[in-house]
Amino acid sequence: MSKGTLYLVPITIADNALQTLPAEVYTHTATLQYYFVENVRTARRFLKSLHKELVIDEMHFSEIDKHNGADIALLKKWLNEGKQVGVMSEAGCPGIADPGAELAGIAHSIGTKVVPLTGPSSIILSLMASGLNGQSFAFNGYLPIKDPARTQKLKALEAHSKKENQTQIFIETPYRNNQFLDELLKQGQGNTRLCIAVNISAEDSYIKTKTINEWKQQKPELPKAPAVFLLLA
Repeated sequence: MSKGTLYLVPITIADNALQTLPAEVYTHTATLQYYFVENVRTARRFLKSLHKELVIDEMHFSEIDKHNGADIALLKKWLNEGKQVGVMSEAGCPGIADPGAELAGIAHSIGTKVVPLTGPSSIILSLMASGLNGQSFAFNGYLPIKDPARTQKLKALEAHSKKENQTQIFIETPYRNNQFLDELLKQGQGNTRLCIAVNISAEDSYIKTKTINEWKQQKPELPKAPAVFLLLA
């Protein structure tokens, strides 16, 4: 029996922004019956929003545990049995700042085909809209939570950005958006450019780029919503 295929299935970044999904996402989710997901409830709801006719209770879901990761033995079993398996994160593209990367690595290790489906990525969309350097950039994910490690990391990345003309990209937990912005404005050099991108692809999306000094003069109050921060020194 030939091995199955692992499909990396992007979902909307903003709630109900189905217009951001390409046709191939609709095509593959209409037939996939096996999934690894971050949250079963939101995955089921998302699939039902795409295909009203799906019988969700006949589908198979394995939830990726926040602490212990995915059930690797089950993934290998499904793929070795020739199953077509989907991977979905909570938002955007799986495998990018997301536990789906481990699953793709396992699939490669057993000789399984891995197919990334096109779809929205908050990292790429924010970079596109920022006006900052899209030729050289680095995604840093979450920075250390506590000082002095957090401040040291910020200053080191800003210095690297200036030396290499490289855009530095960060994300933060939504409830910490304003605290993180305060730290960026406190630690950053005045002429460093900072882009703040919040709720990308939603009707109330907010994407603006200004220098640190300009942000200090008119600091926004950010909502508790998914945000991406980009800086270029």
